[in-house]
Amino acid sequence: MKLQRLVQLALTCVMLTACGGEDADNFDLVITHGRVIDPESGLDGVRSVGIRDGKVASIVEGELTGRRTIDATGHVVSPGFIDLHEHGQSEEAYSYMVRDGVTTALELEVGTADIHGFYADREGGQIVNYGASIGHIGVRMELLGDPGAGILPAGIGGSGSITAEQLDEMERRIREGLDQGAVAVGFGSAYTPGAEMSEIERMFGVAAESGASAHIHMRGGLSGFDSTVAAARRTGVSLHFVHINSSAGDDIDAFLDGVQTAVDAGQDVTTETYPYGAGMTEIQSALFDDWESWPEERFELHQLVSSGERATRETFAQAREEGGAVIIHGRTEEVTRKAVVSPLTMIASDGFIVDGRGHPRTSGSYSKVLGQYVRDEGVLSLPEAIRKMTIEPARRLEATVESMASKGRLQVGADADITIFDPATVIDRSTYLDATIPSTGIGWVIIAGEVVVELGEVTAARPGRAVRGRVR
Repeated sequence: MKLQRLVQLALTCVMLTACGGEDADNFDLVITHGRVIDPESGLDGVRSVGIRDGKVASIVEGELTGRRTIDATGHVVSPGFIDLHEHGQSEEAYSYMVRDGVTTALELEVGTADIHGFYADREGGQIVNYGASIGHIGVRMELLGDPGAGILPAGIGGSGSITAEQLDEMERRIREGLDQGAVAVGFGSAYTPGAEMSEIERMFGVAAESGASAHIHMRGGLSGFDSTVAAARRTGVSLHFVHINSSAGDDIDAFLDGVQTAVDAGQDVTTETYPYGAGMTEIQSALFDDWESWPEERFELHQLVSSGERATRETFAQAREEGGAVIIHGRTEEVTRKAVVSPLTMIASDGFIVDGRGHPRTSGSYSKVLGQYVRDEGVLSLPEAIRKMTIEPARRLEATVESMASKGRLQVGADADITIFDPATVIDRSTYLDATIPSTGIGWVIIAGEVVVELGEVTAARPGRAVRGRVR
């Protein structure tokens, strides 16, 4: 795959006739004087970048000229950030994440039960590139008639058992979603306690047959981790654990060791993290089915997104009845830092925002890593952070999603999806009370050669296109 991709890029280079900077006056856009970092080749130096027809057409040490020039002096010029875990697939959410440097936002954990409808609804261009998995959760909700109005089960879809006939239909629907171009298969066993591991494993097998990766919010602590890895091993599926920081908690060292052990044994296992100590989910989900037995002090860890207030037994009960989202506080900064710094993790936001309410990770995840962990604390190098945000997410998918072989890189022939940021000022600003405050320090964001963020503000351009698996 890597050799094939390099050959494709070389052919593209020849067709562009710009590897050496020829036809410079024909560049649509030129970026000058920026520190260009390409995580695949290891390039890290001041260069000029020429863009033509949505592709990177030239990277040189000297000057280039074009119809438009961005002076990136003092800025880093990076491949656009690829978010594998973004629930907010809407114009509103896209407008926040793109100002955090995200150029491709994929919903791969929960996904959707309707791949055809998901892509049809977004035809004609979005702010960012977009895509989704075919979701085990959503298919299960439909088959069992779950009453939930959100993206997660609020009853029988999570807790109910599946009949043999329904299991056959589940397999058919997931296979159909893959045939329609789903990026992956999404799972949330933590949200579907009624799904036995045999059900999950059977759907792992469907993903494996198509070569698609399985992205899972697992359940059950370390024993659940082990059983999930074992099911993936038996089926041969490529496995991706979402938000290992959230799933592991204080067991983060053991979880990361488990990922490394699986990799060392020859399994294709990857994982991700978001850089915040609190999580967020729907309050009617199965994660809280035991809420009535909680001690009083546990409610205080839960912040109702609707009001911003910490919950009491009474307000939690009311919110469970009405629905909505809840932010769960409690993980330590040590857990977050270990997950962010680990060479095993990618960065992904797990973002979700609706009507101006949500979690700060939607608008701040990437800037927080660059500002806090790279610049301020120095626990992560800049090239390493960019690797986690760009090439690694692309590699996770490119075996079955051909377009990803041209993303996550900054080299001739690659898609001109580019994030330009000031390493001295970049930082998140959103909070648990106001998730809509955009990051600062992200000067320009370019998608397919078009500027979608200009000096921190979203433009009218809508060049974002569908990211899809193979349509059969």
